[in-house]
Amino acid sequence: MEGVEKYLGEVPAWCPGCGNFAILRAFKEALDAEGIEPYRFCIVSGIGQAGKFPHYVRCNTFNGLHGRALPVATGIKLANHEMLVVAVGGDGDMYGEGGNHLLHAIRRNIGVKLFVHDNQIYGLTKGQASPTSMEGMVTKNQPLGVLSGQLNPMAMAVALDCGFVARGYAGDHEHLKALIRSAFNHKGFSIVDILQPCVSLNKVNTYEWYGKRVYHIGDDHDPSDRIKAFARALEWGDRIPIGIIYRNDRPSFESRLPVIAARPLVDGVGKWQELREKLAGSLNEFR
Repeated sequence: MEGVEKYLGEVPAWCPGCGNFAILRAFKEALDAEGIEPYRFCIVSGIGQAGKFPHYVRCNTFNGLHGRALPVATGIKLANHEMLVVAVGGDGDMYGEGGNHLLHAIRRNIGVKLFVHDNQIYGLTKGQASPTSMEGMVTKNQPLGVLSGQLNPMAMAVALDCGFVARGYAGDHEHLKALIRSAFNHKGFSIVDILQPCVSLNKVNTYEWYGKRVYHIGDDHDPSDRIKAFARALEWGDRIPIGIIYRNDRPSFESRLPVIAARPLVDGVGKWQELREKLAGSLNEFR
């Protein structure tokens, strides 16, 4: 199969109009543009609507517990650091249940690529507030409005000196695809927070709401300047920046381990390539 068809998985069960469809499309097109074959990457997810993501992509997959995608992704990356390892989850999955694991993945700078489908609500469990829900937002479980402060994942990541920090928007396809490709190519830990409208349960942060607020970070922004990046990450409200907010080149965790310097612990990619070649040879003989 050619193009994005080679990544075809199960038929998505998301609500019509869900921002997840746009993320899925951008992700597959980014893979194709980078020439990454299905057997050369692995997607790890937890629970939630975003947790269904790897079911809809033809690839190596691990679908685990709520909030626990990053520990598994870390193990896979250390076992085979030549493989592209992706973690996906929602804002509740990654910033709520999985928040502690996120802090340490950033600290280690493990070469995992994290894509957070941030719809500012719990979509699978029908609409309670998530860590990124705006203060005062009324939900089914918070009839008096959200009383907790809104988490700012971009500011948190910059404060922790994360290797690659970016924000995308599901309604801006080409821009999102470019961000995903940039995250793929970064050597250390990458986090891309993707603003993703939930058309069924979040009636505040809609496509129209985002359309009036998101703007592209310009070329005048220096993503290596941590102080300016932190100021940019703090922007939220009438203006919401999308693009690469911060980036540094500190060594990844796996590159500092001498035991895997020469070769991966498990050369899964090489074995798959060898098997493909053997199968191709057998088919030629059969013909």
